Amino acid sequence: MEVKVKDPSLAGEGRLKIEWAEAHMPVLMELRRRYQDKKPLRGYRISAALHVTKETAVLIRTLKAWGAEVSLVPSNPLSTQDDVAAALADEGIAVRAWRGMNEQEYFEAIREAARSSPDVVVDDGADLHVTLHEEMPSVAKNVIGGNEETTTGVIRLKALEASGRLLYPVIAVNNALTKYLFDNRYGTGQSALDGVLRATNVLLAGKRLVVAGYGWVGRGIAIRARGMGARVIVTEVDPIRALEAVMDGFDVMSMDEAAPLGDIFITATGDKDVIRKEHMLKMKDGAILANAGHFNVEVSVTDLESIAKSKREIRPNTVEYVLPDGRRLYLLAEGRLVNLVAAEGHPSEVMDMSFANQALSVLYHINNRGRLQPKVYDVPLEQDQEVARLKLRTMGINIDELTPEQQEYLRSWK
Repeated sequence: MEVKVKDPSLAGEGRLKIEWAEAHMPVLMELRRRYQDKKPLRGYRISAALHVTKETAVLIRTLKAWGAEVSLVPSNPLSTQDDVAAALADEGIAVRAWRGMNEQEYFEAIREAARSSPDVVVDDGADLHVTLHEEMPSVAKNVIGGNEETTTGVIRLKALEASGRLLYPVIAVNNALTKYLFDNRYGTGQSALDGVLRATNVLLAGKRLVVAGYGWVGRGIAIRARGMGARVIVTEVDPIRALEAVMDGFDVMSMDEAAPLGDIFITATGDKDVIRKEHMLKMKDGAILANAGHFNVEVSVTDLESIAKSKREIRPNTVEYVLPDGRRLYLLAEGRLVNLVAAEGHPSEVMDMSFANQALSVLYHINNRGRLQPKVYDVPLEQDQEVARLKLRTMGINIDELTPEQQEYLRSWK
């Protein structure tokens, strides 16, 4: 794949960022050391479509240390850290990524990664998986297996499987307990608010913050916002999750009811048009709109453009839309992932577990080549537990083990 980054001279800065991430990702570094002499991925090609961040760089370096030939493209046009991309390119990784890609440049990079005839596909959002299936099925048929990092991508791949069109097995890394319980909840919970604060520098204490969706991402945002003094409102379509939010102590209502109350809105649903024209027209002057879902479809930017009489970028990653009556609404990060566009994404410590699962899932595909059907699989429980065990060990935490008698007691129907 043709290597293309914004500025190769940024490689030195990128290497420092990667070193910082490596110092805070001990599980993945332990796994790198465990397998780097054996080179279990020697001779295999991996195409990855991931947010090009310092944490991703640690994963890519690990796969390379295990012997793989790796191509890397972004999974979002605005999430690439250009210095990290430059550092990886300088180390011989086939990178085609820069911040601010237009739609054509982004999808051409995805196609380049697909055309490299990968043995294993590592994706975040499933754009690479879908491109292989729609545009290059002859290439997809030779793929040993793939991984998927995020909820939105898993939804797309399960739909592909349900239609009978999935051409290779995929491991839903997102569904690992050591991924979604920590990455989705604590990682997005912290980094989404970090993005909002970097873009606006507003005070959260006392604000009414509306979280759309109470999945693991939404509940993480809600918990963190409450911890910083915000008065949190949750909107949901699932009655069980809505009831859970109520029992967790949050106000729960429809978006129609929340629209005139909220000071800050953060979407976290994985669906489209969660905040629409009818909601925007009810919002108070100065309301802030942000998205923590994978694609820029949750806040309807089209609707916002249609009702505004003017707009201007008033701060980096903050665009002010003025409505005909003079009210101002502020859209952050173009409606894209606020934590990666306006901030640095998840902290390295939480990506440590997610990317440990990615690396081990690549090995799982290689070790089980030819034995898996074209289906979406969950991460094996043994792998999940090993990642958790390693994380606890790196934190200096010891836990109990069942005695043989206790194990027998739990197995017995008596």
